[in-house]
Amino acid sequence: MDIAHCYLEGNADAVEFCSHDSYHNVLAASTYTLQEGDRPSRQGSISLFDVDVNAGHLHMIYSEKTSGIFDIKWNPPRGHASPFLAQADADGYLRIKMLEGCCNGVEGAYLKEVTNEKISDSMCLFLDWNPSATSITVGLSDGSLSIVSLLESKLEIQEHWKAHDFELWTTSFDIHHPNLVYTGSDDCKLSCWDLRDSPPNLVFQSSKVHKMGVCCIEKSPHDPNILLTGSYDEFLRVWDLRSISEPVNETSISLGGGVWRVKHHLLIPGLVLAACMHNGFAIVAIKGDKAEVLETYKKHDSLAYGADWQKGEANHSGKETKPLVATCSFYDKLIRVWRPGNDIIL
Repeated sequence: MDIAHCYLEGNADAVEFCSHDSYHNVLAASTYTLQEGDRPSRQGSISLFDVDVNAGHLHMIYSEKTSGIFDIKWNPPRGHASPFLAQADADGYLRIKMLEGCCNGVEGAYLKEVTNEKISDSMCLFLDWNPSATSITVGLSDGSLSIVSLLESKLEIQEHWKAHDFELWTTSFDIHHPNLVYTGSDDCKLSCWDLRDSPPNLVFQSSKVHKMGVCCIEKSPHDPNILLTGSYDEFLRVWDLRSISEPVNETSISLGGGVWRVKHHLLIPGLVLAACMHNGFAIVAIKGDKAEVLETYKKHDSLAYGADWQKGEANHSGKETKPLVATCSFYDKLIRVWRPGNDIIL
């Protein structure tokens, strides 16, 4: 069920609902546009929207021009009174911005830059917060990985090493074991690193399962033994981590397009939202060694890149409520907010 849509000025590549209480209706969106020519430049923007489901509105409340942005993430709510948005920039910077101006609702909301750090001369492609929101892992276009601490509004690079041979498209903290970080790259490898060693120790590396580059990694919030990976080879894979030194690929499902992003629903175990590049978006149910596509969404006309579930608590009003989804596509510069059509109820 479509609720609202909006076109941006630049190529839309990421959407993220705020995870902090009172701000679940705030949606952030980023863009990346390569300006070609004699002096090519990478430009972008970051925008905030107020999602009003009842009125069917997607109202932009703030926007600013930036360097090209590859990824954005809100910090986990733990220990922070205010929401922080981290952005991975094409100019090699990691930037932290705070959501301000929300005293009377979100109408006057804006993002104030708190701090930034030059990570590399290469491009920052992906980022992930650790569960306590004190560290960020950043993947870079030269195959390097950085672990950056955020303490008292100051960024500091703790570790930086060459983790892969080619672009490091994705990196993720293990939410159940934050000393472990996963990485995936254009070299088709899935790796796990132990941050208790310096330099970090390689716990395992899978190099024969993915037939093309690894685009996304997502640990299940409901099962500490389950890890998902998505690849350009069009497969979503489910990994069993009970033998951490040699994880088992439990099952896989072809989604008909490169699996660029996957997001677990925080309240419904096994429910996954996937951005499938050339084949729209898919909602997948994973149970044990079985994976099934419940629904596809193909109302975007370009590369399906950004996708997120709205954060929030289960519905206690007695009314049945379907999860809310935001998606974005690249060249048509489009954001859509919608609910699944199938019987997926909170």
